[in-house]
Amino acid sequence: MAMMAPEKRRRGLRTGFTTGACSAAAARAAAVGLISGRVPDQIDCLLPNGQWASFAVIDGYLEEGSAHAVVVKDAGDDPDCTNGAHLTADVRPLPQAPGEVRLQGGPGVGTVTLPGLGLEVGGPAINPVPRRNIEANVRAAAGHWLAKQGLEVTISVPGGDKMSLKTLNPRLGILGGISILGTSGIVRPYSTASFRASVVQGIEVAAAQGQDTLVLTTGGRTEKFVMRALPHLAPACFVQMGDFTGAALDTALKQGIRQVVIGCMVGKLAKMAQGETLTHARRAEVDRGLLADLAQECGAPAEVCEDIRQAETARYAAERLAELGLSQAFHQALAQRLVLTLTARYPGRFAIQVLVCDFEGRELIAAAALAPAAPVEGQNPSLAGKIDVSLQPSRPQGMGTVAQATASLAPSPLAGEGWGEGSEGLQIDV
Repeated sequence: MAMMAPEKRRRGLRTGFTTGACSAAAARAAAVGLISGRVPDQIDCLLPNGQWASFAVIDGYLEEGSAHAVVVKDAGDDPDCTNGAHLTADVRPLPQAPGEVRLQGGPGVGTVTLPGLGLEVGGPAINPVPRRNIEANVRAAAGHWLAKQGLEVTISVPGGDKMSLKTLNPRLGILGGISILGTSGIVRPYSTASFRASVVQGIEVAAAQGQDTLVLTTGGRTEKFVMRALPHLAPACFVQMGDFTGAALDTALKQGIRQVVIGCMVGKLAKMAQGETLTHARRAEVDRGLLADLAQECGAPAEVCEDIRQAETARYAAERLAELGLSQAFHQALAQRLVLTLTARYPGRFAIQVLVCDFEGRELIAAAALAPAAPVEGQNPSLAGKIDVSLQPSRPQGMGTVAQATASLAPSPLAGEGWGEGSEGLQIDV
């Protein structure tokens, strides 16, 4: 049997184990203890990816016909709020249910309260792959014993309720604890896969609630900004997509969302406007030529445009143009370019609006919108292009702070242009 453990430290890339893998290991150890009369200090566990791993088991004991075991999660070098969590399994016999393995959620495991997660509402937030993996390990440990009676496995996480406040669980309607997750069993440091999955899941929850408007933001400050701008929208409408523009919009399309708002700052705005579907700094560079060309269109002197062309960041361009009093015009041009880019890739699929804020996430710098010339199939015609934002001017050139939703933004002057044909949507490789 090939065994594995978290990889040794290598340039800060030591892998770890998921909450699902640790739960499965604890459950297997408890099942072994219940049947053999002693909970082992070490347990070999089969991971969802088909590999074997060895886990240390603590606090193992038998009590009143049940077995208790704990595995402490090691997340490797991943900055995970569940690192060090005590994944706990209690296993007890079910004499009246031979052959069954019933999985329950205990304290610290979240409860699902909203549809759209692929889990039973009212049930524990234990995802399908970990569920199957926990059951498989318990069945392997119990062997022929299950022919006589079943087993009930309860997974709990002491302190999981507090950990969950650092996750997206409350937004997704998972209350009271963390989720038991993991499709491979392995946590890879700084993995984008889990974040991407949370973006997809958030959009699915919004759609399951019947929301027809989705607000995608690139981070925490932009999300707070658009929440102030659009207070009439339900919390489920707001999803932090981070770098995953393509995955977010593909999911919105699949889920039938017909009105999309994007809240962003200049860095991600520039990358999305140039057509990037994954905007992480290591995966996409800013098109400085595009920034320089837009600066020239806004009236910036040739020497400034050349400096922008040679610079490394979009922020540099924004700051130089702000010095010239051209900030609003520059951001407006970028916002309009993004609208055109997205409508070319998704012709007739969404009514799109872009809201651009400053670096502090306090003020609206620019906005652009485009509604299809004909109503999008399945869209409420009265909503198309009607996302409302009120601006209270506080600076020259039309900049202002977001107050409340009272005035409708008209579609961009570019409406009707830039519609491509045969778009299959944005795709990313993660």
